[in-house]
Amino acid sequence: MEYRRLGASGLKVPVLSFGTGTFGGVGKLFSAWGDTDVAAARRLVDICLDAGLTLFDSADVYSAGAAESILGEAIKGRREQVLISTKATFRAGEGPNDVGSSRFHLIRSVEAALKRLGTDRIDLFQLHGFDAVTPIEEVLSTLDDLVRAGKLRYVGCSNFSGWHLMKSLAVADRYGYPRYVAHQAYYSLIGRDYEHELMPLAIDQGVGAVVWSPLGWGRLTGKIHRGKPLPKDSRLHGSAEFGPPVSDDHLFRVLDAVEEIARETGKTVPQVAINWLLQRPTVATVVLGARNEEQLKQNLGAVGWNLSAEQVARLDAASEQTPPYPYWHQRGFDERNPPPV
Repeated sequence: MEYRRLGASGLKVPVLSFGTGTFGGVGKLFSAWGDTDVAAARRLVDICLDAGLTLFDSADVYSAGAAESILGEAIKGRREQVLISTKATFRAGEGPNDVGSSRFHLIRSVEAALKRLGTDRIDLFQLHGFDAVTPIEEVLSTLDDLVRAGKLRYVGCSNFSGWHLMKSLAVADRYGYPRYVAHQAYYSLIGRDYEHELMPLAIDQGVGAVVWSPLGWGRLTGKIHRGKPLPKDSRLHGSAEFGPPVSDDHLFRVLDAVEEIARETGKTVPQVAINWLLQRPTVATVVLGARNEEQLKQNLGAVGWNLSAEQVARLDAASEQTPPYPYWHQRGFDERNPPPV
């Protein structure tokens, strides 16, 4: 397993991490993902640790907290061997303060997560989304208090826009609050929006990408084929409405290229898709999801080898789409070759 620094921090994380969205199976979305119980979770953690995968990612909304509880049981007795990442901000109750990144909600969320996880600290705590109501100063001062109390080691964010992230970093610098060293963001061969604004920002500001849904919400598993119906066990049957959109034309154009390279390399479609991500700038770790041992072991095979530069270029070409304005306007221009008015 390769390890990389998480953004500009001193923390080293494995390039593959394990996402616990499949733990619990509570609710429409998460039951479509999986229903891993404690015994099965413990076995998956065993496999991860044997492979050098030591970072486990969760969130308070995953199966209404059950995912954190199951993860806590699965790592019991080996807390010092693992890194725990979790998230909060989304609605976690019916009360008016059970949502957002207010001081009230964040402190209560962290305390509840620590109890469910059975630990005294969270190694990486991320805001699951941007709270446009709570002042950023309140958010960051709260995180600063939690870091100083030893309950959080590092902080990050998830699903932020460029201005959300940059404004937060500017406030952190102004007041000496902890900077976000990680941004958990959607990025895949069939969803490259991250590259337009968030990747350049991350390069400039030292923010590591923690990639969620690297297989495009289950579309790059190798089970979907042109002209054939979805397999019965595809999670897309129950969760497509919640995931990132992609047109069939774009999906199958990318899949054609991935399948061709999979045949050339003797690797699987998921392994090719994940390996491509691991060669992209700013990517610190790719979060794997797996409902069973077979899926996990297959995805772990994405490391220990690299696509060739020529294969990467073919995947780039097949997956490229016209970027939104102003990015298409600026592409290929510099001060010696200014863009047209």
